[in-house]
Amino acid sequence: MDADLNGAVQAKVDEEQARRAKRAALKELNVAEAGKEPSKALDSSLKRHTALIKRMRQSLGAENHDQILKDIHSLSLEKYVDEIVGAVVEGISRCKTEKDVWSAVEIISAMHRRFPKTFTPALVSALAAALAAPSRSALAALSPEQREKEDSARVARQRPVLRVCAELALVGIIKDAPDRSGGEWIMKVVRDLLSNDPSLSSLPLLLVFLKSYSRPFLGIVPPTQSKQIAANSEPGTLSDAASEEATKTNNAFPALVKEDEELVEKEIRDRFKRMCEGYFENVAKKLVIEHNRLQEQDRRNHEAYIRSGEIFEDRQQAYEKMTKSYEKLLASCQSLSELLYLPMPTLKTATQKTESIQIGLNTGSSLLGGDADDMAASGGKWEDEEERRFYEEIPDLKDYVPRSMLGIEGDNPDESDDGKEKERMEKEMVEEEFRKLEEELAEMNIGEDGQGVSAESNKMSEDLNGDDDADNAHTPTPGTPKESPSTTPQLAPQGPSQLLTALLVRLPDATNRSLIDQAAVDFAFLNSKAARKRLVKFMGQIPKSRTDLLPHYSRLIAILNRYMPDIGNDIVTMLGEEFRYLQRKRNVVKELSEVRLRNITFLSNLTKFRVVPPHVILHMFKVCLDDFSGTNVENLALLMEGCGRFLLRSEDTREPFAKMIELMRRKQSMAHLDQRQLLLLENAYYQCNPPERTARQVKERTPMELFIRHLIYDVLTKKTIDKVLKLLRKLDWNDRLVLRTLHKVFTKPWKIKYGHVSLLAMLTYDLHRYHPAFSIGVVDQVLEDIRRGLETNMYSMNQRRIASIKFLGELYIYRLVSSGIIFDTLWTLVTFGHPEGRPIPGQPSPVDMPDDFFRIRLVCVLLDTCGMCFDRGSQLKKLDNFLTFFQLYVLAKEPLPMDVEFMLTDSLEAVRPKLVMFKTYDEAALAVEEMFATAYQNAGIVTSDGGDDSGDDSGDEDEEGNERMGRGDEDEDEQAQLESPIDERAPSPEAVLLRSSQSQEIVGPTEEDEADFAKELARLVTDTSTEARKIDKKTALALWDTALPPPVVRKKKNDEYDEDGEVVNGEASEDAGVMKFTLFTKRGNKPQTRQIAIPAESTLAIQTRTAQMQDKVEQQHLKRLVLNYEQREEAEELKGESNPVCTSSMRYNCSTSALEARSRQGPIKIRLAG
Repeated sequence: MDADLNGAVQAKVDEEQARRAKRAALKELNVAEAGKEPSKALDSSLKRHTALIKRMRQSLGAENHDQILKDIHSLSLEKYVDEIVGAVVEGISRCKTEKDVWSAVEIISAMHRRFPKTFTPALVSALAAALAAPSRSALAALSPEQREKEDSARVARQRPVLRVCAELALVGIIKDAPDRSGGEWIMKVVRDLLSNDPSLSSLPLLLVFLKSYSRPFLGIVPPTQSKQIAANSEPGTLSDAASEEATKTNNAFPALVKEDEELVEKEIRDRFKRMCEGYFENVAKKLVIEHNRLQEQDRRNHEAYIRSGEIFEDRQQAYEKMTKSYEKLLASCQSLSELLYLPMPTLKTATQKTESIQIGLNTGSSLLGGDADDMAASGGKWEDEEERRFYEEIPDLKDYVPRSMLGIEGDNPDESDDGKEKERMEKEMVEEEFRKLEEELAEMNIGEDGQGVSAESNKMSEDLNGDDDADNAHTPTPGTPKESPSTTPQLAPQGPSQLLTALLVRLPDATNRSLIDQAAVDFAFLNSKAARKRLVKFMGQIPKSRTDLLPHYSRLIAILNRYMPDIGNDIVTMLGEEFRYLQRKRNVVKELSEVRLRNITFLSNLTKFRVVPPHVILHMFKVCLDDFSGTNVENLALLMEGCGRFLLRSEDTREPFAKMIELMRRKQSMAHLDQRQLLLLENAYYQCNPPERTARQVKERTPMELFIRHLIYDVLTKKTIDKVLKLLRKLDWNDRLVLRTLHKVFTKPWKIKYGHVSLLAMLTYDLHRYHPAFSIGVVDQVLEDIRRGLETNMYSMNQRRIASIKFLGELYIYRLVSSGIIFDTLWTLVTFGHPEGRPIPGQPSPVDMPDDFFRIRLVCVLLDTCGMCFDRGSQLKKLDNFLTFFQLYVLAKEPLPMDVEFMLTDSLEAVRPKLVMFKTYDEAALAVEEMFATAYQNAGIVTSDGGDDSGDDSGDEDEEGNERMGRGDEDEDEQAQLESPIDERAPSPEAVLLRSSQSQEIVGPTEEDEADFAKELARLVTDTSTEARKIDKKTALALWDTALPPPVVRKKKNDEYDEDGEVVNGEASEDAGVMKFTLFTKRGNKPQTRQIAIPAESTLAIQTRTAQMQDKVEQQHLKRLVLNYEQREEAEELKGESNPVCTSSMRYNCSTSALEARSRQGPIKIRLAG
């Protein structure tokens, strides 16, 4: 490995020596032949000069190198020097590779040798202008996006120019002085670019420069071993030993050439190297700052995620933008470190790893530290991480306020001893309280009323009663000031008193952690004995209704109590006196209820901040237990809700408080408490000691499932739907797991936002083009879910049913289902489960009770989604018919609730603004009967009781009528629906009976029928004559012969049937269970036939038999009409009425006779398409 590295280094050294030799030779040539006159005559042709300038503008690269040099040596060029300078600068910008750069250098050198005084100074000035740094004022006027684009374009322009200028400085064209190289000129250009660039946009230019010219301009040579950072190493892991070794290597590496043969002076090289190293240090500092900012933003996102459960889009976008900028800076800094062989700065990564938010993963389990599982099982001292930070992470005033302000003269070695002594005394007091409590439990006796009573409690009760008797006079509410503050304006100059007053006025508005922490720091600067007394007095005057301020005031007291313990002691003493006063006034319930709430809440919050000693709060709890009645029951509930969880899970108070809880539960079971008090105690008990429960099992999903769910549930929006579609199409659709996951996600629209259901339908429509089977499966599952919801009618499924019906409507909007499915669904919603499909008042259905209005909601949702599409043609009539029946369904229910009534009114007004609503069920029933009668009459259907029911599986008369109405005439609007990906579904075959009443036999066609017949007959004659003119006789005969079976086959088949279509031979008895069809095929020019036996119960046989029956009935009907018309004509002729003009009836007679002649007996010919 080392041999390979050394070989690579040697190759680099050889390349650098070759470049230096080439530059030195060109430099000698430029110095020796500068200003030398050409020896031959030169051409002054305008055409050739123009072509040369044009070629220079296009590029000075290797492809134009030879031709440009030839023109430079053969043309005069004196009059075109200024134009050539502009063309050269423009051509340099198109030199991308090292070969193109050297070609440009040779061309410029050739021009320099001919015109050193006119061409070279102008070119150097133009190059300096091209490499000038951008104006700060111009950049400040641009937006961040425009500034970024402008910087990128500038770097792209200046990159080839800087490389050419560096070469020109090495070959003696750009010089600092006559006997010096152009190294200082290059250093000044690079320094100007980097110094006027606070956003580091010019850093790529420095990287390009160092990659090619670090050796001649900085004197840096590659070390013997590679110092590139490994791919698996993290930023900041370059060791000091490696950097020292690199330094030694640079110093010890043998010089490529002697010092006098260097192209850049040593002084310039050293200054240039120090400048680049200093710039690297600044970039490293900026990298550390950006890294810390990114970590801080990551921590804030973590807090926001814990606080609100999600990271908002603007915060997420800012974080992504910051991450992108940081990664770009990190890559540039690493490249600069490799080129300069300097170590990367140390970057802290521990915080980033532990607190970074992984969106989509369960990060809440690691919030409580290493013992998260144990703490989660027991509940923990705090309800969540935010509460823990509020009560435990308290700022230290010593970090913000001078020690003199806090009364600290220096490090006090006795402080820790005093603290330990105080802790020991508190522990002894808690143990003493615990001992008394155990004695109380042991000596507890049960009174006659079933309540636990002890001697001490009796004594205390007597003392309190005595105090109560002595205090019968009116006693002011504790905490109120004895003297009202003076309202006289203070005319004294602004001082600590006025500042403290302003601070106290500001406190009620400090309702978050940062404001209250700042208030504590401000008070510390005003610290004095008088100020502390005023603060204690202010805390005693908190309004009774502002209990929301108590946690923040408690935090203020806890921050100050560390260095001002008298504040905490005075406030605890004041609250203790108020508690004892309220105990004496425990019979005053309503008037002091808010005062009790404030007192207990304040004590509870101070307890959680450890300002109230544990023995004090335990004593108060015990006092309330001793008199377990009245207001003390509420006090106990408030104490347990406020600080019970904290006391029960703290090490020093766990055992005594658990004993007190046990005592309270025993007294609760023996006392006679009302329902409200029992509920208060139960809620408080389970809040401070929640029952243990097992951790919720998180369903394990594969990464592919998580990715698909993330796309649909999190990423899918109106702006990202194209991106989501592309990603879904890139999935492996042949994988059964992927297909099953997609099917689950697309068929559960209730799991996404209700407003995104339309986007899900749009995705389904887009995927139908590439995976039609998938979209069909989605539609089938949605229809199945709707049907299952009607069958089960579970309240818990209502939200799913709403989403499914909304999804179905959106699928119709995107032409994935036909209007027939929508109308079938609408009719199913109002008829399913009712006897004969007709909802009747007083006849409840098990799946649709009279007081269940959810189906009305479903219909309204479907109408709101796609009802506006049914506004023309047959769909308009279908929807009108449904709305008529829908009103019948609504009137069969009990009176509608207000929200359902408003929803129904809005939906109907949206689809039919002028619809007149029925008032009673009878009106609606009459309209429905008329509607069905009209539908039956238009369809020519007889509904006889003796006939077989030919409806669908449900046998509902109304559904049958609806389906037949849906199978009526279709106008152009309905035909337009056939262009959709899924056409209208064909109706199932039904055997129907045609009307054959005597009234229709006698009565002839109406005037409208005659007019229609005349119109159709004229069109038929015209079309026939037109087609006949297009096809000659031979072609027509050939078509007719190929379209029909041979005559022998037709005659043979016709002989098997009589005129009524019945089989006359005996073969029918043998094949009674089948129906024979003749399959007509053609092999070459020879037609062939084959008999096919189809089972009689198959769909094809049933449809064929039905068609034959209909044809037979139609023929009989036409025969009767013709006979009637002939009889009528004979009667008219006898009366002497003659009409030479052929009437429409006569034409109708002729046509029907022709139809009769073309009887359709015998087997039916079937043509197989495709």
